[in-house]
Amino acid sequence: MSSPISLRAYKPRKDLLEGRVILVTGANRGIGRAVARDLTVHGATVILHGRDAAALDALYQELSPLGPEPAVAPLDLATAQGDSYQHLTERIAARYRKLDGLLHNAGILGDRSPIEHYDVGLWQTVMHVNLNAPFILTRCLIPLLQRASDASVVFTTSGVGNRGRAYWGAYSCSKFATEGLTQVMADEMENTNIRVNAINPGATRTAMRSAAFPAEDPQTLTRPEELTRAYLWLLGPDSRGITGRRVDAQA
Repeated sequence: MSSPISLRAYKPRKDLLEGRVILVTGANRGIGRAVARDLTVHGATVILHGRDAAALDALYQELSPLGPEPAVAPLDLATAQGDSYQHLTERIAARYRKLDGLLHNAGILGDRSPIEHYDVGLWQTVMHVNLNAPFILTRCLIPLLQRASDASVVFTTSGVGNRGRAYWGAYSCSKFATEGLTQVMADEMENTNIRVNAINPGATRTAMRSAAFPAEDPQTLTRPEELTRAYLWLLGPDSRGITGRRVDAQA
């Protein structure tokens, strides 16, 4: 179901996210970086996740003058074990005592090849990073989300996340499952303070898009910075009561 407003026309107020603590996975570049920046500008304390600690530190320096001091949370979702997730949860609990928002933006494309030739190991890696890791992280963080008055969990889906398309393999299947996870969790949390939605960024000028469509002119695509209002709406109070939705960021 689409959002009830035009997200391109949405105008978040300057202090929209004041007092909110929001974790953004895959914050190093692309959409994650743009969203993390605008969350900070609008008053959120952003926990920056990525697997490149040096890139996270550089982003920390960039965002610090723009709003509340961010935090960095380096974690490789492809290899992290249970104790790493638990350590991250404990760090957030000790410093902030709650979590108001969780954006699952990190993901990998894998290979665009037919099922009969798809590498089994790569399939497992894509499914783990795009589906299993977000599930594990969310499960660990639910107690902190329950401490917030209005918590928002946002998963990332795709145009191939609800209708299969040839050669999209594990990526497409992981997004189908992500939409299922969104719906299951939203239904379970219906009468709680936690709302759960999925966002489809659409065709965006990112490295993943370039890898998927190498012949495409990136100048014809929407820039990540043009999509952030949709994310601010979902993660902020203006979407309170909205749950179980699949939201198109370019609507």
